[in-house]
Amino acid sequence: MSAPVFVVEPGDLDGVRAGGDFLLDGSEGRHAGVVQRRGTGERVDVVDGAGVRLVGRVRSAGPEGVRVDVEDVVVEPAPQPRLVLVQALAKGDRDELAIEAATEVGVDVVVPWQAERSIVVWRGERAQKSRARWIGTVRAATKQSRRARTPVVEYALDDAGLVARAGAVVADGGVVVVLHESATTPLHRVDLPGAGEVLVVVGPEGGISDREVAALVGAGAVTCRLGPHVLRTSTAGPVALAMLADRLGRWG
Repeated sequence: MSAPVFVVEPGDLDGVRAGGDFLLDGSEGRHAGVVQRRGTGERVDVVDGAGVRLVGRVRSAGPEGVRVDVEDVVVEPAPQPRLVLVQALAKGDRDELAIEAATEVGVDVVVPWQAERSIVVWRGERAQKSRARWIGTVRAATKQSRRARTPVVEYALDDAGLVARAGAVVADGGVVVVLHESATTPLHRVDLPGAGEVLVVVGPEGGISDREVAALVGAGAVTCRLGPHVLRTSTAGPVALAMLADRLGRWG
């Protein structure tokens, strides 16, 4: 069984070396020592969300946190190309379910999208709170899936912002895929770059409008289908990302 993962901030593991020790404090330390009751000798991993993984064993647990004997420090390189999920805002928790599962299958960047047919609207204080909730969701999913890298959650884009983002990806040699039920090209036939970004666009419950599709295609995107069935906004992105991760050898 793999070791439980605890997440600290980027830079917190700088200077930590094998043979030394590390104090896991704060909320993660309390969770490890008080909630999970990790005991002496138990294996734990501590990651900084930016690719550094501390491999160690619990020396002691107390009010100050959990003291870990460091057995190894591994730096996991950033994968190329980066997998980016543009997830349209959706009602209920369907958009959060999508980014949670996407994190588990290996997404690198998450972009909230205020699509034309999105029922949910992010504005002002609500936008800040909603983005913070998405950050918390991917952080929790990072722990659950034992990842060393936490996906970046960008600020929400409107249609104009997304078209500009898509155009920049294509100009940099990447690929932009718009999942659409009427597309004729299957996802597995899209050529993938060796670097840059593979950006996957998923619409809201009501789908992506014809105007949005035309604008994205005009920016260099391609429309694709996943298979014979129409998936929910909460499942389409994770399924597509799993297929892409497999093609890129990340699941090998």
